[in-house]
Amino acid sequence: MSIYKEEIIEHYKNPNNKGNLNNYNVKIRDENTSCGDELEIEIKINKNKIEDIKFQGKGCAISLASADILFDYVKNKNLNEIKKLNKDDILKLLNIELTETRLKCALLSLNTLKSGVKNYELNN
Repeated sequence: MSIYKEEIIEHYKNPNNKGNLNNYNVKIRDENTSCGDELEIEIKINKNKIEDIKFQGKGCAISLASADILFDYVKNKNLNEIKKLNKDDILKLLNIELTETRLKCALLSLNTLKSGVKNYELNN
């Protein structure tokens, strides 16, 4: 039996949030050097809420599916809600057991998103 649930594979193969935004306030890139995952996200923030979010990147199924699932979840959430998200929230969204190495893959999108929100708040 595979460690990846069907939902993870589906988000990896057919992500809802992959692409680019024409109009964004935040663009940020990060990587997970232990696995080689790379993620760049563009965020459109309007009235302190995430209006839209897209990503580009390469990496394992966990890192890219995690990004897609998280970004579905955060649309229309306010920035204070985003700042409160943590590892447990990601694990709940993914609903799979992860090794310590795979946890870094899963958290790349959250860490990148939170860095983007922090940069936005510092500059606006």
